[in-house]
Amino acid sequence: MTHATSTPNRAIVIGGGPAGLMAAEVLLQHGMAVELFDAMPSVGRKFLLAGVGGMNITHSEPRAPFLARYGLREAELTPAIDAFDADALRSWVHGLGIDTFVGSSGKVFPTAMKAAPLLRAWLARLRDAGLQLHVRHRWLGWDDAGRLRFATPDGEVLRDAAPTVLALGGGSWAKLGSDGKWLPLLAARGVALAPLQAANCGFVCGWSEHFAAKFAGSPLKNVALNFEDVHGQPLRRRGEMVLTHDGIEGNLVYGFAAAIRERINRDGSATIQLDLAPDRDLARLTAELQRGRGAASLANHLRKQCGIDGARAGLLRELLDKDSFNDMTRLAAAIKALPLTLRATRPIDEAISTAGGVRFEALDKRQMLTALPGVFCAGEMLDWEAPTGGYLLTACLATGQAAAQGLLAWRAAQAGA
Repeated sequence: MTHATSTPNRAIVIGGGPAGLMAAEVLLQHGMAVELFDAMPSVGRKFLLAGVGGMNITHSEPRAPFLARYGLREAELTPAIDAFDADALRSWVHGLGIDTFVGSSGKVFPTAMKAAPLLRAWLARLRDAGLQLHVRHRWLGWDDAGRLRFATPDGEVLRDAAPTVLALGGGSWAKLGSDGKWLPLLAARGVALAPLQAANCGFVCGWSEHFAAKFAGSPLKNVALNFEDVHGQPLRRRGEMVLTHDGIEGNLVYGFAAAIRERINRDGSATIQLDLAPDRDLARLTAELQRGRGAASLANHLRKQCGIDGARAGLLRELLDKDSFNDMTRLAAAIKALPLTLRATRPIDEAISTAGGVRFEALDKRQMLTALPGVFCAGEMLDWEAPTGGYLLTACLATGQAAAQGLLAWRAAQAGA
């Protein structure tokens, strides 16, 4: 076991994702000696994965709808995001030498559409500022003397207590470092926690073997999803989803994930309605289906009259009884509102992000744990969630900055006491 002695004017950051790196940057800018520890062989692994399909860094929509994306935790996150909003984030990215642009959907991307150049530039700047980076250091909590414990390939390492930012991520994609193993460490210290749950995730409904074999992986483009949340509020959104071997996933589904998950938590299942022909109203669709089809098969009739074929037609066969195909009025109604019962989220490790974690009620206004003075929390380990589209990264970076600012304020208050 090795042990590092304490030096003045130092801070520790645990977790090398966007929140931890941002906290480290702010602390370095204020003259702190910063050590950052991460359990993985390199930092920013989930950040890099998020950039594989096109790195979405934030969103350009106005402040009010942007903040509303954070749902029940909008009020708690607003101060941090106001201090580091989408415009500030873009300016920060530009300061790294990375240009950005606003896509047709309002999402903001680096011009190169990749995360790796941004991360390389950021790490170079942090190292130039004096960051001491320690990888393959898994945090194990504190020893009886209050020192931080880390497991390394060479045995356990101790660090003397110092103001600390925890940015340990949620519980999704454990192989990239976000495994939620920190929860019992904080629970043992009296920190109020909410259980981790899958967010921005797929859902299980349980297809027949025949349907799964034929249509798993098939996209459903230009469909609408209708749903009533636990408060009786009707929700509707249009977009694209993908049929999986046992359910559904995709951006359209992720946008409803929190509401669907809460309905499942309450009722044991949640039923959504799919509009497979959102460009046709019910009257037009009914009239089209009631036209004589002569010798044409029903499959050809559906395809020619209303564009229902492939996976859409397969869904109708999977979810409706035979009598529904003999009544064009009933069939039209089903095409416009096809009920699909979802029984569970996909496993948390498959989710894009997680809800749950450190409750905001466990923090003071500086994002410091009231049960552990001098310990601050940031990023996805806090109990909030948001849809994809740049909102996740924005809040991670903003809360990382806020935690560092909170640490500096607390340290100044301690020095003046």
